[in-house]
Amino acid sequence: MSYAMIRVKRVWHYRFQINGVRVQKSTRETFRKKADVVAQQAYEAAIYANRNEEPIPTLSQLIVWWLDIHYPVSSKHHLKSIEIFKKYHLYELGDLPISAITTELVEQTRNLHLMDRKPASVNHWLRILKLVCMWAVHRGIIPKLPWHITMLKLQKKPRTILPIKLAKKWLDAVDAETESKPGVATAIRLMLGIGLRSTEASGARWEWIDWERKAYTPGETKGREADPIPMPDWLIDHLQPLRKTTGLIAPKPSGEQYAPGYASKAMSAANKSIGISGLTPHRLRGTFATLLSEAGVPVQTIQRVLRHKSSITTMSYLEINLDTASAAQQAIAEKMQLSGAKMANDTA
Repeated sequence: MSYAMIRVKRVWHYRFQINGVRVQKSTRETFRKKADVVAQQAYEAAIYANRNEEPIPTLSQLIVWWLDIHYPVSSKHHLKSIEIFKKYHLYELGDLPISAITTELVEQTRNLHLMDRKPASVNHWLRILKLVCMWAVHRGIIPKLPWHITMLKLQKKPRTILPIKLAKKWLDAVDAETESKPGVATAIRLMLGIGLRSTEASGARWEWIDWERKAYTPGETKGREADPIPMPDWLIDHLQPLRKTTGLIAPKPSGEQYAPGYASKAMSAANKSIGISGLTPHRLRGTFATLLSEAGVPVQTIQRVLRHKSSITTMSYLEINLDTASAAQQAIAEKMQLSGAKMANDTA
């Protein structure tokens, strides 16, 4: 037995019976094809719930379950993004059973979210929605994702990286800004030198350094996985005078770990001193990845150093250094005997 469709005035309703329990509800749709989609999803969800003898949770309830399960194993930043999503961005989807969230409803809600937010923010919203709903699928709460929407296409804009020629001047500015808080300057060097995330840098520990191999192995990471990261000589030279056996590498003057956002003020001041904008702790990590790529390091190696599960994520960190591209263009022109200097000599 399947469902039956009934038209009441202009709106289609569905009706079915499972184990003697009769269900009849409105699809809120006036077009039959759209109404059939709603009815089919409701029917499948009812069969699935009856088989598991558990009601299908609402989106809001599902997120509470997700947070409870993932609280001990996910990063604070990741948990916070899900909590913000639940608190501010569920709209009318929050009270719906997840099996009743259709493609059209998600499209309507996405457009509502887009009214006062950028497309990149909307894509982030969609990723979180898909994350929690797919978790429900994997847990057997629903048989399949009841909606399908592709991400909005975005115009990729070049993101800031630290110009290599200005790196020393920038770090000198960081040092000047953090004279009373040298731990901040050290943490910033860890971000630039070995690509640590901001929280990883503030939580870095001396016992995780292998001085003989000149390598650092993060003991607490976002993905709970880490390989040794080679440490450049300039970073080792900075750390040697501070060297201890155990404890935080970049603590507060009180010895405690810095809270999130600790590097923002110093980095903003350093950015201003060299005339750039948009260089954040995350873009320091992007700078680290880009410099490795320009030095000829394969993307698979960069992926392992950054501790990414997918090389696609790693590729998104890499930026084009126009100075490097310009130098390559000049070298190509000389080989083609098309450089300005070469042509002038030939003419003479």
